[in-house]
Amino acid sequence: MSDEKVLRILVAKAGLDGHDRGAKIIARALRDAGFEVIYTGLHQTPEMIAEAAVQEDVDAVGLSILSGAHLTLFPAVMKALRARGADDVAVFGGGIVPQDDITTLKQAGVREIFTPGASTQDITTWIRENVQPR
Repeated sequence: MSDEKVLRILVAKAGLDGHDRGAKIIARALRDAGFEVIYTGLHQTPEMIAEAAVQEDVDAVGLSILSGAHLTLFPAVMKALRARGADDVAVFGGGIVPQDDITTLKQAGVREIFTPGASTQDITTWIRENVQPR
């Protein structure tokens, strides 16, 4: 038995976006890949997501945003994490995000954005290579 810590990933749907099929697919794929996954469900505020991340002691938060509010919601989640002393939680996401906005989000500290067409294998590989236990 390995002493290696299993990564805990919170998958969250921020804001009013009601489309969660992709988030559920990602949550299932991450679970199948051996990660511990917590899925928050729909209509979460940035504060609710950050609070869940702290309470669940996660290593990363994966945000799914299809509503177009990514430039507002990603930074708000990151601010809420910082306010709770959890700025070392890796934040990544997926959704419909224009390339220019991906650059802006990465400059703001979002670790990675996966756009439509990214495979679940690409996402799990990225997590294994880029997320460290806290």
